[in-house]
Amino acid sequence: MKMLCLCLLPLLSQAQPTATDTARLGQHLRYLTIRQPARSAAHPAVLDSVASYLARHLRAAGGRVARQLVPADGTTYQNVIASFGPEAGPRLIVGAHYDVCGEQPGADDNGTGTAALLELARLLGQSARPLPQRIDLVAYTLEEPPYFRTPHMGSYVHAASLRAAKIPVTGMVALEMLGYYDERRGSQRYPLGVLKLLYGSRGNYVTVAQKFGGSGRWGRRLARRYRASAGLPVRRFKAPAWLPGVNFSDHLNYWHFGYPALLLTDTAFYRNAHYHQSTDTLGRMSLPRLALAVDALRAALLP
Repeated sequence: MKMLCLCLLPLLSQAQPTATDTARLGQHLRYLTIRQPARSAAHPAVLDSVASYLARHLRAAGGRVARQLVPADGTTYQNVIASFGPEAGPRLIVGAHYDVCGEQPGADDNGTGTAALLELARLLGQSARPLPQRIDLVAYTLEEPPYFRTPHMGSYVHAASLRAAKIPVTGMVALEMLGYYDERRGSQRYPLGVLKLLYGSRGNYVTVAQKFGGSGRWGRRLARRYRASAGLPVRRFKAPAWLPGVNFSDHLNYWHFGYPALLLTDTAFYRNAHYHQSTDTLGRMSLPRLALAVDALRAALLP
């Protein structure tokens, strides 16, 4: 992996064997950021092409694939859903948005979450044991502005459809920016300065973010399993929903409909200064760390 920026080179010495394939992660990220960089609502044909790519790979992984239409301002966009495990019973949702904000490649936001979703699908499809419950992997459209916090978000449409159909949901995990890590002191920022004393100043960890009362017993168990399984540092962060960043992704819509949900992230703009910029490129990502984050999620979902 020669594309890591200089500030991330120390991570190479910490590389560990993973079930997740870093070469596949790189393949997906190259497609998303180089072949299809304009993945915004302004380019619906590009988003349709990306949806077809995602559906193809999710189906190849063994998922039962469906597309969910998401209308917005006279244009129809698509969520892509892949189901694994039994048809009936409660569902566990893992989702990541594949659109970007404006005209930028969106490697971390949210190419890394989308690539992680595809690799998780491959790992679920290869599971030697039957899955204990149905797991739906959902690639969302329209998470970014101008549709963020509106009923046009792909995740709002999906969560609303579950509620309307009275489908029981065990919980939801949002994958949002999981590829940027920095070992330098002072590389991690926080919404409140005092948090640096608790979590440290190095941006070298994955955060499991939850709101008070937003994920319940299921969220606590999953967070513990994730941390116990991870081959990289993990910080569990629980805060009120009004704290900036806690609800800045697709999990907020599952909270809205009363479903337990949490966020896995590298903390986005609190660490990655290239957030929503043209410089959010593949060369700044740590694929070994992204692979470890996916491995931990697989282990947490299949204890």
